[in-house]
Amino acid sequence: MPYRSVNPATGQVLKTFTEHTDQEMMVALAKADTAFASWAARPIEERSKIIARAGQLLLEQKNELARLATLEMGKRIAESRGEVEVSAAILGYFADNAARFLAPKPIKSTMGDAHLEFSPLGVLLSIQPWNYPYYQLSRFVGPHLMSGNVMLLKHAPGVPQCAVAFERILKEAGLPDGVYTNLFLSNDQAGALIDDPRVKGIALTGSERAGEALASRAGKNLKKSTMELGGSDAFIVLDDADLDHTVAMAIRGRFDNNGQTCIGAKRFIVVESMLDKFLSRFIAAAKELKLGDPLDESVTLGPLSSEAALQLILRQIGDATSHGAKVLLGGNRAGTVGAFLEPTILTGISPENPTYKQEFFGPVALVFPAKDEAEAIVIANDSPFGLGGSVYSTDIDRAKRVASRMETGMVFINYPDVSWPDLPFGGIKRSGYGKELSNLGLEEFVNKKLIIVPIARS
Repeated sequence: MPYRSVNPATGQVLKTFTEHTDQEMMVALAKADTAFASWAARPIEERSKIIARAGQLLLEQKNELARLATLEMGKRIAESRGEVEVSAAILGYFADNAARFLAPKPIKSTMGDAHLEFSPLGVLLSIQPWNYPYYQLSRFVGPHLMSGNVMLLKHAPGVPQCAVAFERILKEAGLPDGVYTNLFLSNDQAGALIDDPRVKGIALTGSERAGEALASRAGKNLKKSTMELGGSDAFIVLDDADLDHTVAMAIRGRFDNNGQTCIGAKRFIVVESMLDKFLSRFIAAAKELKLGDPLDESVTLGPLSSEAALQLILRQIGDATSHGAKVLLGGNRAGTVGAFLEPTILTGISPENPTYKQEFFGPVALVFPAKDEAEAIVIANDSPFGLGGSVYSTDIDRAKRVASRMETGMVFINYPDVSWPDLPFGGIKRSGYGKELSNLGLEEFVNKKLIIVPIARS
């Protein structure tokens, strides 16, 4: 697949990049393998200064970087600035906290004096998506460079300029040559890297199909992997929800990032006593979204990331409606220039509908009525995915009880799913496995070594 910057708001090709050759890829791997020993041996205080400086540079160059993300994948310019800010926060968080996370941990044992030590694994391969072109990199780079690992990065073909810009930031911050290398690779080349014994771990954020292929290949090679895949998060509205607040959160949860968020609210499960009131307000609020050029500060909904993404979701809408779903709002392409979709709300999607268990990665909300709280939980769990979810109720204890019964990696109360440096991020079922961010994310690619002095026994 060619690496091309294409502005999804206009269809204009901005820049193209040539894939690295196999020889260039192997040279980069050799450099990374050589760089590992010195980077891992470097005092963590020195690693911290470099990663912290990279976070500062992100903020100093925020406007330039944000514009690049908006041009390449179409997110609204305000959201692009916000992404750069949270990316900087992630780097700063791990620069500040990694030493504490990596400190030896004593273990109480009747066997003797025991503790855990944490050491890096080596060269990691990271494969990342286009929807958050800086944040996705930061949440991998922050913890795993701080722990002493080095990495090769294969970014999505649609955001090559963002990939190059992020690598430049790290180099400007003082990161040594070979510690982080951006590569424009084919899927076959990425597979060859997984097979190479010098690569010790693989992290993917992407589709189920990619997850199946890469996880099986990593498993065949007996290598550690983490997989953050799709999501179809439930947004449960209970009968005591504050509707004004809930609808505002529904708009944010579904239409932020132009609906292209793994943890975006996608399935709105509403108890029947609240359904009509919720729908009337939700539809009215969605109608107020302003489609247009994402560089325009007044626009509230931009394009999908590409023409291919638009065509996929239009096919899904067609499949849903041809099997009985009802369109309450939108459902059509907007305009003739750019990958724009009208904000769309569907209902009447039965379990027999082929789209019932699919992820809609765009500005499409699926609404499901539930008789009561118990049925809402059943519907929420009737999904192959288990990434995130949210519950809306003025009774916090009740909302927590519902959250505890949801089969998912994360649940937010009265707020749509978000990501933050000190909160563990990850799902279950076909949403993947492993954690990112927080101390749990850092511990995914380290050796947790037990050292013990046994008690002398007669």
